[in-house]
Amino acid sequence: MSAEMDALLGRVNDQLATLESTLHGLSQVRARFTAEDRSVTAEVDAEGALTGLWLAESATTRSPAEVSRLILWACQQAAMAATTQRARIVAGLNESLTPAPDISGSLGGSPDSA
Repeated sequence: MSAEMDALLGRVNDQLATLESTLHGLSQVRARFTAEDRSVTAEVDAEGALTGLWLAESATTRSPAEVSRLILWACQQAAMAATTQRARIVAGLNESLTPAPDISGSLGGSPDSA
């Protein structure tokens, strides 16, 4: 094979490895939030789907409306943390797939440039 083809295949293999790494990273995203009084803990995945919910016995001393608000708030906080993790992973993917600027070209631009 030519050197150009070898370089192209190398870049494609690197991008494939990056995509696989990103998918693995996204599948591992979990965020957990525990209320300050430790009465509610919520855990979510990369999509913000609830994967775990723990209620302490102290939650039984509150009204159902109060407990439901606390559960929703804990879920929201966990989802925000998961979104932050996911954004970091996707940003890394975007950076690795963005081609580096070609500084070896001429200053006149390409034939299609205006």
